[in-house]
Amino acid sequence: MSYRIGVDVGGTFTDFALFNDETRKIEFLKLLTTPADPSLAVLDGIEQLAEIAGIAVGEITDVRHATTIATNTIIQRNGPKTAMITTAGFRDVQIIGRQRRAEIYDTNVDRPVPVVRRKHTWEVPERMLFDGSVHKPLDEEAVKRVAAEMLAEGIETVGICFLHSYANPAHEQQVADILHKVAPSISVTLSSEISPVLREYERGSTTILNAYVVPPVRRYVERLVNGLRERGYKGELLIMQSNGGIATPEIVKKFPIRIVESGPAAGVLTAARYTEAAGSDILSFDMGGTTAKVCLIEEGKPFLAGQFEVDMVNLKPNSGLPIDIPAIDLVEIGSGGGSIARVEMGSIKVGPESASSVPGPICYGRGGERPTVTDADVILGYINPDYFLGGKMSLDHEGAGRGIQRHIGDILNIDTAAAAWGIFEVVTAQMAEAARVVSVGRGKDPRDFAFIPFGGAGPVHGGRIARMLGCPRIVFPSGAGVQSAVGLLMGDVRFDLARTLIVEVSDSNMHQLKETISLLADEARGQIAGGSFDGHEVHFSYSADMRFVGQGYEINVELPSENPAAGVVREAFFQAYGKTYGERTFSRDEGVEFAKLHLSARVELPKLTFPEISFSESSAEQAFKNTRPVYFPETNGFTDCPVYDRYLLKAGDHFSGPALVEEQESTIVILPDSVARVDASGNIIVDLH
Repeated sequence: MSYRIGVDVGGTFTDFALFNDETRKIEFLKLLTTPADPSLAVLDGIEQLAEIAGIAVGEITDVRHATTIATNTIIQRNGPKTAMITTAGFRDVQIIGRQRRAEIYDTNVDRPVPVVRRKHTWEVPERMLFDGSVHKPLDEEAVKRVAAEMLAEGIETVGICFLHSYANPAHEQQVADILHKVAPSISVTLSSEISPVLREYERGSTTILNAYVVPPVRRYVERLVNGLRERGYKGELLIMQSNGGIATPEIVKKFPIRIVESGPAAGVLTAARYTEAAGSDILSFDMGGTTAKVCLIEEGKPFLAGQFEVDMVNLKPNSGLPIDIPAIDLVEIGSGGGSIARVEMGSIKVGPESASSVPGPICYGRGGERPTVTDADVILGYINPDYFLGGKMSLDHEGAGRGIQRHIGDILNIDTAAAAWGIFEVVTAQMAEAARVVSVGRGKDPRDFAFIPFGGAGPVHGGRIARMLGCPRIVFPSGAGVQSAVGLLMGDVRFDLARTLIVEVSDSNMHQLKETISLLADEARGQIAGGSFDGHEVHFSYSADMRFVGQGYEINVELPSENPAAGVVREAFFQAYGKTYGERTFSRDEGVEFAKLHLSARVELPKLTFPEISFSESSAEQAFKNTRPVYFPETNGFTDCPVYDRYLLKAGDHFSGPALVEEQESTIVILPDSVARVDASGNIIVDLH
């Protein structure tokens, strides 16, 4: 038999999904994350899940992993001592940044702490021009002096970013060769390899962030690979990238910046497969213990952004560090089950600080003292303290109540239930606002989208958010609490590469387009051949960032082939520009130019297929467990609410809200004045009124 396992490490929990390709049966597991070394929970969970399935770890054929190691290293600033080498005269580019600001009128605005200190940014004499010609040769003696100074400073890793190296990487490569000889202990990242595109600030930021996370990611991946080998695993570890594709350990160790949004990407992949059940385009909502992620999915595909930010100040755009690599476009906010609630200026505030898994919410009984969203969910009756993680972990209801009353209720002079509902309402409103950013903020009406909530806390809050947004339908997947782990098993091998090409779109220049795409295709084949997929068919798709001649920024335009005619490309640009800005904003006689070419290389892998569940046409009596008091404002407070066992529900079952549906990894809250039904795949579909 063939067994595949997906492992998603979050800030609070590590989720597992084991799929048997022959029986099409899937097993789930959820463990607390081990923050000091996340690989401990990963390896422990794989062993536990193999034991549950009655197999040895050596019988598992495919392990896929999403990790927060790169993200956490950047956010916590606990990476190694990192340096940057740049062109003489450009030392302060990363400090100056761009004119774009998160707060236009705030002269004291906070900015992210640089990962490279100014004293660790070295300049060397050299200069390339924009066309790749050498204006000033590299001073190799200066490079050797810099190498000696870096060793004296204890530098462990360095990013090299020279002006216009995207056009000619020779000087960066020369520096790398010198460092390998005179300072072999220092890890080297080249901007011409990690992000060979124009705009030195974003390229430099991407380069030094990659350099910053190379050592910790390399050590983590090697620990994981060695741990799997010691337990008998014979296959290859595959790791999710920010673009929704999976990659081999060797690629990830060289380009770890590609896995910064690893976990959120896996969640979006699994949400996309519910488009048919939803009957429309969807809003994907993934709420875990630390953050919540929202993504817009149209025609079954999420949008891929060419650039994103990390470590944003108060989660505001243009306040973080730019990363110039493709990633699934989503909004992530610091609102999760572990988000800490407090009173500020007479009102309740929630997040972005999280209790994480250590010490965790008060109700975990692991030393947490400040109230969290999970504590509020327990007090409101949404979470059963005796059935958390399927009964494997008991929660302290009384302790959660005391903490909420002390930190919220007593300060605001309200009772515990009102304080808990205040926490719930505030965090729900924050997440609804994030959903509006990805929908209304892009000209989309959320009332035209179905809502797909998952993650450990997603099904608890999903119904209320969907109602606030006006979404007509909610789809609660089976195993909603571990869907990101399932999404890992849905991914293909994928690499997205880019290269700058600034030429006007004309018949005489189209050979340059073909040559550049050919170089990108060869590079992609080389990366794919580095793993176990050599010989598989590779599917390519192409696009270009284009603009009118004289414009400063571009829009992305899909290309029909690797060698299209100039007229076809111009027409594709006009259509894309008109769709973005309106047909009346330009003349078709104006010149058009390329700025950047993109190539996506994909190797398709087998997808999961699930058996249909047995059919019933009843009101789910066989799945009824009990009733318990649950808080709903529609019923003016606590009301006896029926609780159903998800594992006993059958296709065709239907029931009305208010109701709760319990499964081991999460609890689904069905709101009053809504109707739930179970489809043939086991999804619970709720139509809101």
